[in-house]
Amino acid sequence: MNLPSYTCGAQEQPLLAMTIGAAFDRTVARFAEREALVVREQGLRFTWAELAAAVDRCARAFIALGLQPGERLGIWAPNRAEWTIAQFASAKAGVVLVNINPAYRLSELEYALKQSGCRWLICADTFKSSDYHGMLGELLPELAASAIGALQSHMLPELRGVISLGAQPADGMLGWQQLQALAEQVGAEQLRECGERLQFDEPINIQYTSGTTGFPKGATLSHYNILNNGYLVGESLGLSEHDRLVIPVPLYHCFGMVMGNLGCLTHGTTMIYPSAAFEPLAALQAVAEERASALYGVPTMFIAMLDHPERGGFDLSSLRTGIMAGATCPIEVMKRVIAEMHMKEVQIAYGMTETSPVSTQTGPSDDLERRVTSVGRTQPHLESKIVDEHGRIVPRGTIGELCTRGYSVMLGYWNNPEATREALDGARWMHTGDLATMDAEGYIRIVGRNKDMIIRGGENVYPREVEEFLFTHPAVADVQVIGVPDSKYGEEIVAWVKLHPGQAVEPEALRSYCKGRIAHFKTPRHIKFVDDFPMTISGKVQKFRMREISVLELGISQH
Repeated sequence: MNLPSYTCGAQEQPLLAMTIGAAFDRTVARFAEREALVVREQGLRFTWAELAAAVDRCARAFIALGLQPGERLGIWAPNRAEWTIAQFASAKAGVVLVNINPAYRLSELEYALKQSGCRWLICADTFKSSDYHGMLGELLPELAASAIGALQSHMLPELRGVISLGAQPADGMLGWQQLQALAEQVGAEQLRECGERLQFDEPINIQYTSGTTGFPKGATLSHYNILNNGYLVGESLGLSEHDRLVIPVPLYHCFGMVMGNLGCLTHGTTMIYPSAAFEPLAALQAVAEERASALYGVPTMFIAMLDHPERGGFDLSSLRTGIMAGATCPIEVMKRVIAEMHMKEVQIAYGMTETSPVSTQTGPSDDLERRVTSVGRTQPHLESKIVDEHGRIVPRGTIGELCTRGYSVMLGYWNNPEATREALDGARWMHTGDLATMDAEGYIRIVGRNKDMIIRGGENVYPREVEEFLFTHPAVADVQVIGVPDSKYGEEIVAWVKLHPGQAVEPEALRSYCKGRIAHFKTPRHIKFVDDFPMTISGKVQKFRMREISVLELGISQH
C-alpha cells in the first residue's frame, strides 16, 4: 500500500518552555564575556554582558514610556544595533514588536501602524531613497508641535509618539539617547517583576506578510513560536558559542530576527551584521575579516556573492555551514556555494512567516542530491501533510498542497479573524499555498506556488522545473519563469534570464538548448534578458510584478 503524504518530526528534544527574555538571561549567564553582536557599519561590538546592559536599559526605558505588556511598538529601520536591542528589550517588557518593512512607503506604513494599533514607532531618519522623517511629517503633521509622548493624530489615534534613531531627531520626536535616559525612572526590580508575569505563549511579534493582492496581513507570533523555531534551526546547523554567523538578510523578516538573532541567542553564537541592507562585497568582507563559520542568505544573495568580481580576494575558508532559504535554491548555485564558499554543511530551510518561519529543513548529513532537490524533512515537533483540492491526504509522490501544524504555527492574523479562518483550518493546519510532493523517506519537494502553476494547452507546467533546466546552461546566472495569458494555449511561458557577467546568448539559442531535453510545451515562448528581478526587500522575487511587466511589454490583452 502506498504511504500517505504525512510526516511528524522528531520529538526527543524538548521545546523551550520560556519567554525570550528568560532565554536571553540564561545565555548571558553562560557566555557573559563572549562576543554577542558585531555591527560593522556602525563600528559596534558587544559581549553578551554588554548587550544585556543595553537591552535591560532599553526595556526599562520602554516601561518608563508607559508601554504596557501586550501593547504594540513599531520598528521601521534597516539592520543596525538598535534594531536588535529593541527586539530583545521589547520581549523583556512584554511589548509586541511590529516589524515594518524598511521599503514601505506612506500608505503601507499608515496601514500597518493603524491595523496593529501601535502606541510608539521607532524609525531610522533616512535609508537609501527613503526619507523616514519626511514621510512621517506628511503622515503626522501634528507631531512637530506635540509634546513628547502626547501625540494626538487624526490619522493614527492610538499612536502616542515616535522614537528616532537619527542623530538629529525631527521636531516632536524622541531621540534614541533621550529614550535610554528614561531608564533611570524604572528600577531593575520592576523589570524583573514584569518579566516574571509574562507567559511564553503570549504574542510578542507581528509581521506583515507581503500580500500580492489586497492589504498585508499581520502574522501574530508568540515567544514560544519564534524562540523555539530559532532554537531548532540552530540545532540542525550544530551552532554553538564558538560559531560566528553573518546575517545579511533583513532583521524585519523572520529570516533575520528569528533564524538569525534567536538562533544565535539560544546557542550563544555571535551575530554579525555586515551592512544596513544586503551588499555582496560587505557580506564577503564580513565573512573573511570576522572569520565567520556560518552565513545566511536567499539564493539571489549567494549568486551576487559568487559572481562578485572581488570574491577571489577573500579567504572564506572559515565557513562551515549556513542556510539558503526564502526561495527555491537552484541546483547549480548550491553546488558552487559548497565548492567555492567552503559551506560543506549548508542547509536548505523552507517555511513562511505564519510558521515562525521554518517548517522543513535538510540535515547536516543529507547528501547533495537531497539538499538540491528537496527542502528537507519535517522539523522536530511539527507535522506536515500534502492534500488534494478536497483536503484529503494524497499518496506519497503525488502533487498537492503542503500544510503544516505544530508549535510554530502563528496565533492568527492580528485583528483579522476572517483571514485567519482562511489560512488555518479547524484542526490548526496552516495551508501554505505551495504545491509539493513527499517521497518514501519523507523528504518534501516544492514544485511551485499554487497560483504560479502554468496551464499551457491543458498541460500543467511547474515553473521550478523549467527554471532548474535553464540553470544548466553555462551562460545563465539566474532565471525566473512565469505564465502570461495566451488566446491559443490559455497560457504561454515567459523566462526572465540573468546572465553571468561577460556572457551573451540569443533567445533562439536558449530555445534550441531546450529542444529534445525538456518537453516542447515547457519550452519558453518568450525570453527576456534582465540585470535584476523585481524583489521584495527580503529577497523574494515578485512574480506578480514580472507578470504585469511581461503582459504590458508583450501587448497582451487580458480580456
